[in-house]
Amino acid sequence: MELARANRSGFESYMTERAVLNRQHQKSWSAEEITPDKAKDYSKLPKNEGNARRLTAWMCKNFYDIRTFGAVMTTEVNAGQVRGPVQIAFARSIDPILPLEISITRSSVTNERDVDKERTMGRKYIVPYGLYRVHGFVSAPLASHPVKGTGFSEDDLELLFEALTNMFDHDRSVARGEMATRKLVVFRHNSALGNAPAHKLFERVKTWRVYKGSRHEIGDEATDNWPSPRAFSDYAITVDCDAVPEGVEVTER
Repeated sequence: MELARANRSGFESYMTERAVLNRQHQKSWSAEEITPDKAKDYSKLPKNEGNARRLTAWMCKNFYDIRTFGAVMTTEVNAGQVRGPVQIAFARSIDPILPLEISITRSSVTNERDVDKERTMGRKYIVPYGLYRVHGFVSAPLASHPVKGTGFSEDDLELLFEALTNMFDHDRSVARGEMATRKLVVFRHNSALGNAPAHKLFERVKTWRVYKGSRHEIGDEATDNWPSPRAFSDYAITVDCDAVPEGVEVTER
C-alpha cells in the first residue's frame, strides 16, 4: 500500500512493524470528537450505538487492512471489531519439499570488547524449489452490508489483486530472493451471494507434473521415478472454464 497508494487517504496500514494499536484506535476517538461515557475510560464503546459505529467505521475508512481483513479492536482503547470480507487460507506445496539448512557467518562485531571473539554464526533455511497453491475468498455482503459492511470497494479489490501479483517484486530477501506469483485465477460471481460453492470452483483449477513432453496429475504413479521439480516449467496449470457454472466469470492474471 505504501508503494501503490502512497499519500492517498484511506490506505494506511493498521498492522505494521512496531505499531502501537491503542494509538491507532485513539485516532478514531479524536477524529470523530467522541468522548467516553466514563471520563478517560476508553476501554468501552460509547453506549450511543451511532457513536460506537462511527468509531469502527472511521477505522475501516482509513485503514486498508481493516476494511479488507477485519480486526478485533477491543483493547484498552476500544474501537470495536469488524469481520473483513477477505480471507486467505494457508498455502500448501504441490509436491513435498525438503528445506536445506545453510550456515552463515557474521564477519563484524558490535562492540570493542568483542573484537577478539569468534565471529557469530547463524543459519538460513532455503527450499531448492517449491510451487505453492493458496485459496482466497471475498464476501460481497461483508463488504457492502449497510451495518456490518467494511466499505471494501472495487478499487480495494483491484489493489489486493495487484498486491498478490507483484508483492515479491518489492520484498526481496536472502530467504525468498526468487519467489514470485505465477498465476492468479479469479472467479467472479454475478450474484452477491455467489452462483457456485467455492470448493467446486477450486476443483476446476488443476496442477500437472510435466517431464519430457509427458503430463500427469499430481500423485500419479507414472511420476514416481521422475526427478524432483526444480522449475516452474516442471508444472502445468489448467483451468477448466467449460465446467464453470453459469453466472461465474473466470479471469486469469
